[in-house]
Amino acid sequence: MSFPRYPEYKDSGVEWLGQVPAHWGVPRLRFTAQLNPSKNEVRQLPAETVVSFLPMEAIGEDGSIDLSRERILADVTEGYTFIRDGDVAFAKITPCFENGKGAVMRGLQNGIGFGTTELIVVRPEEQKLSPYFLHYLFTSTLFRQAGESLMYGAGGQKRVPDSFVRDAVIPLPSPEEQAMIGAFLDREIAKIDTLVAEQERLIALLKEKRQAVISHTVTKGLNPDAPTKDSGIDWLGSVPAGWTLTPLRYLVQSVGQGWSPQCESYAADWESEYGVLKVGAVNGGIFDPSENKKLPPALEPQTDLAIRAGDLMISRANTRELVGSAAVADDDYPHLLLCDKLYRLRFRRSGQLPKFISRFLATPVIREQIELGASGASASMLNISQSVILDLPAPVPPEDEMLTILDYCARAAEETSELIEQAEGSVSLLIERRAALITAAVTGQIDVRDLAPSDAA
Repeated sequence: MSFPRYPEYKDSGVEWLGQVPAHWGVPRLRFTAQLNPSKNEVRQLPAETVVSFLPMEAIGEDGSIDLSRERILADVTEGYTFIRDGDVAFAKITPCFENGKGAVMRGLQNGIGFGTTELIVVRPEEQKLSPYFLHYLFTSTLFRQAGESLMYGAGGQKRVPDSFVRDAVIPLPSPEEQAMIGAFLDREIAKIDTLVAEQERLIALLKEKRQAVISHTVTKGLNPDAPTKDSGIDWLGSVPAGWTLTPLRYLVQSVGQGWSPQCESYAADWESEYGVLKVGAVNGGIFDPSENKKLPPALEPQTDLAIRAGDLMISRANTRELVGSAAVADDDYPHLLLCDKLYRLRFRRSGQLPKFISRFLATPVIREQIELGASGASASMLNISQSVILDLPAPVPPEDEMLTILDYCARAAEETSELIEQAEGSVSLLIERRAALITAAVTGQIDVRDLAPSDAA
């Protein structure tokens, strides 16, 4: 859908903003809003006053805020950023700023909140600037690109300077027109977000279906009429009668665990013949040899840790979601060495068994057993011992049936992955449209006065 433009424009005098409607103002933000209001406003309140608490994770990239956390005033007046209902706050640190983390503050406990020091807080003057219009401006692509170009600091600690926000020249329509633009965007963004949510539900369903199909196939086979036998394991149930069921340790010839030398990043200037795999090499269930770090020339490579075709690598230390992830090497990699966060299983017999076991390890019932056997100092990071893997019962079909099953799983995964890719592409396009629409509306590149809801003004 195309939108009309305003009849007349003028130069804003600012490179990133370009032209704006001729009747709009272009003041610096400091003349229409207060930056980082003082905490003195609340120092007279009782110390036990309950206020909302907003760490960075409580502020969404979609303008949402999580108000589930609360503190008493005495605990937050020092070391945190002060906010009130009606303020507009956004993250100033990378990558949160670039990702659009920010929101209009509303529904705060007693109208007061304190949050991370990585927020910039702007309090609009009530008769000049709508907080909702301002929030949309802050999330617009042009504003974020301009702020990103002025970030200071290094690496993950780069920040937008307060001075950029304070001195920013902003497009300023009348309060009535700001309300129209805000109402128009609220309506149109809600439509887009609904479509995004539908596609994301479809993606989740497709992933569930893919996992269910593969899980059933590697534990029950492809023939629903084949005779079965009781596995003797409650969580596994029956398996095809022609399959063997044996602990994984009896199928494995050797188990290797890697080392953890101090390596340089893969992008190091000097060249090295050897690399040490990173745990991310198996996270996707497909072996990725590019996930490695270079071994410094001064270190003697442990060549017995090199990777061969058919080696099954298993993540032994990872996040809860990824611990136990497995992938099979598709070739010999004599110059890639095993890291200490991976186990390497070499099997007694060649053929399709490593790939079949890799599929089996990815099934929900096995993932659950791995997680039950894991240990860790935190709820998010887990470790698994060799015995957790080696004691797992593995149903093994005959070689010809195994090959048929693996071919079927590969086709099913490919077909579903294509549908998932299409849905993810739709989501990307919708998100791009969302960003473009916001930017166009708040900078006056489209005229929405006749398109806004009738009660907007």
